[in-house]
Amino acid sequence: MMNMLKIVAVPMHREGRKFVAIFAAITVVLGFIWEPLFWLGVGATIWCYYFFRDPVRIIPQTPGLVISPADGVVSLIQEVIPPAELGLGDASVTRVSVFMNVFNCHVNRAPVAGTVRHVAYHPGKFLNASLDKASELNERNHVTIETDAGVKVGVVQIAGLVARRIVCFVKEGDRIEAGHRFGLIRFGSRLDVYLPHGIAPAVAVGTTAVAGETILADLNAASTAAVGVSV
Repeated sequence: MMNMLKIVAVPMHREGRKFVAIFAAITVVLGFIWEPLFWLGVGATIWCYYFFRDPVRIIPQTPGLVISPADGVVSLIQEVIPPAELGLGDASVTRVSVFMNVFNCHVNRAPVAGTVRHVAYHPGKFLNASLDKASELNERNHVTIETDAGVKVGVVQIAGLVARRIVCFVKEGDRIEAGHRFGLIRFGSRLDVYLPHGIAPAVAVGTTAVAGETILADLNAASTAAVGVSV
């Protein structure tokens, strides 16, 4: 009972309201058909609410930190040529991929503070988002943020096997703070972060990341100790 209260006490993102309403309406109909189906519907509705949860996070405030944009597990760390849509050039950089399953919070948060320089949506397939080739073949949305120091960090929202809708709240020219919400992906997906050339990641494959809190890298190669604020 206490665990259930913790779930429903977490605020839900506005993008989830219509989905929870649909799940709830179907549950009512199922209740008229057969009581066990009603309770299955109740469970599915609670899961839908849980999927769109939007918990408060403590955002590190030390300048120069690159914060995880997603909840999930660091599934890949690779040296790659960044996508042309990000405008990061042709030199290889480190890409850190965070894979989100259907039980992770799917609200995406900005990895750094700065100005949004590029936003480019690309339609594609819906392969398993944990696969390396999902970065090139799946539906995805590219966002490049330039910090006040002139450093560019790329982040790509990638739809997964179940996901069919990428939502982005920012546009080119917008100012965004590190850890603030910039989008979400519905029902399982992945976020790729492209670090500037020469910046090493502060995480390893298998690390559990928390959006807005886990430090993926330090642009200043300094200590990652930080105070934080809740948003």
